Amino acid sequence: MSSTTLTDWAYPLAESLLSETLPRRWAHSQGVAERARTIASILGSDADLMEAAAVLHDIGYSPDLAKTGFHPLDGARYLRDVAHADERLVRLVAHHSCAWMEAEARGMRDELESEFPRERPHLADALCYCDMNTTPDGTPTNPVDRVNEIAGRYGPDSLIGTFIRRAEPEILASTARVVEKLSAAKRQPM
Repeated sequence: MSSTTLTDWAYPLAESLLSETLPRRWAHSQGVAERARTIASILGSDADLMEAAAVLHDIGYSPDLAKTGFHPLDGARYLRDVAHADERLVRLVAHHSCAWMEAEARGMRDELESEFPRERPHLADALCYCDMNTTPDGTPTNPVDRVNEIAGRYGPDSLIGTFIRRAEPEILASTARVVEKLSAAKRQPM
């Protein structure tokens, strides 16, 4: 599969896994992909990869795929074992938005990291930026409000609520690095 068709391949797959059973998650995924398109200028040849990862990042929530209850791992395993997806795409899905911290809280960090090496940091930052700047309904937001929304939705004492608060400094740093790259790109003469 060539990188020029990765996004064309990814959208119908994500739609088939999310649109009927999890329409809100599908709307979120489409919004995350839309954010990816807005940062394509700083991604170069990886822009297609990022948009594909963005639309697929939450497929592990699909009832058909949820095996461990840890959606980054479930989604990545499906992409690797069933869809035979691009290895870099699989790694981005496996590690999106500080997933290693949630894996650690679940006692699954070794499992995650032994199966799926991390992708390049600037791409991990980009996917985190896209995810954390998108509401559950797919509309734009900011990382502070998004973290607050996640903590509020799951509850502050839940595994997810605790994880997202622990991950918040890294999420904010990650998204800030992307904003800085976007600003630097805008300052470059054409």
